[in-house]
Amino acid sequence: MSVEVVTFGCRLNIAESETLKRHAEAAGRTDVIIVNTCAVTAEATRHARQSIRRLKRERPGAEIVVTGCAAQIEPGRFAAMPEVARVIGNAEKMRPESWTPTQTERVAVSDIMSVRETAPQMVDAFEGHTRAFVQVQNGCDHRCTFCVIPYGRGPSRSVPMGAVVDGIKRLVDNGYREAVITGVDITSYGADLPGSPSLGLLVKNILRHVPALARLRLSSIDSVEADDHLMQAIATDARLMPHLHLSLQSGDDMILKRMKRRHSHADTLAFIETVRRLRPDMVFGADVIAGFPTETDDMFARTCEAIAAYGLTHLHVFPFSPRPGTPAARMPQVARDLVKERAARLRMLGARLLEHHLAGEVGREHIVLTERGGIGRTEAFTPVRLAGTPLPGQLLPVSIAGHDGKQLIAA
Repeated sequence: MSVEVVTFGCRLNIAESETLKRHAEAAGRTDVIIVNTCAVTAEATRHARQSIRRLKRERPGAEIVVTGCAAQIEPGRFAAMPEVARVIGNAEKMRPESWTPTQTERVAVSDIMSVRETAPQMVDAFEGHTRAFVQVQNGCDHRCTFCVIPYGRGPSRSVPMGAVVDGIKRLVDNGYREAVITGVDITSYGADLPGSPSLGLLVKNILRHVPALARLRLSSIDSVEADDHLMQAIATDARLMPHLHLSLQSGDDMILKRMKRRHSHADTLAFIETVRRLRPDMVFGADVIAGFPTETDDMFARTCEAIAAYGLTHLHVFPFSPRPGTPAARMPQVARDLVKERAARLRMLGARLLEHHLAGEVGREHIVLTERGGIGRTEAFTPVRLAGTPLPGQLLPVSIAGHDGKQLIAA
């Protein structure tokens, strides 16, 4: 049996999973299942544990190795599972020697806070994906009161700009038309590098030095850290795709303060208005937390009003779940039924905003990047159901004939 990787969570995990699979294969491993976990919510950790049990039932002879943020934060919890052969930390998982058959230590998890560098993890292909995910940064120096990810990823550290550019060149040479810049906190890119280059400067250099790259996309950004170089790239280069996903979390200023976020409602509104002046076709998505501790009905209403005012199109809604050891876990909690109700209302709001966006796209022309199963993505990352089943990885011009409330339909 071959090496199988089961990936949970963010695009950074997707990028890293490809490296893990190659390390394990190069070490001659067979019949191994690598579970690359996420810890962003308690539900994500629970889902990973459920999947481990299911995988062992389906492949009883396979060795299950657990890694990722949940394994880094709670190694003992996963090591106690009888289905798990090994637990490997986030620093150890990226080292080829961790995957050799001679490594039998059941738990190999070191202090992630002591890690100070991120080596380039530039693979030249991503199995099952038509776009390439390029890690430019890892870790986070901020301490939002709800978040455990800094304890799973360690301090912020950046991949040198030249290594990123070279990696994207190789991906383009291998046929990729689109690259997605990923990391834990990509707008903090470069602060630890000589000369402190910014994310915007990195974007400009990629676009300048990789002219054959058709499309460059950013993963989630913190709008308050967007620099002048990034704004210039948004305004001047159409190859930087017109879709930004914001780490928003709330639209109420008091909740944002209690979350220890660094932006206000006014900051977000000003950023979105500025970007839309520079790039009228820009589409925005956002992460939003429902039911953060102390959130009143009025605070929740302000978040809903803000989301509508921002004109967001794609909402990623998280019902708040307390993470042990975080300040938010010690704050007065909102009743679970109310958290779920608010999350459902946010999802309904998101569905209405998406439908409004889809209706506005009917009759327009787009260039879509084709995926498997007859689906493509527009420049703004909106899904399109295509006529027929074109080969994945193509840039295909389409006319939009309609929508079904969730995706566009090509003529």
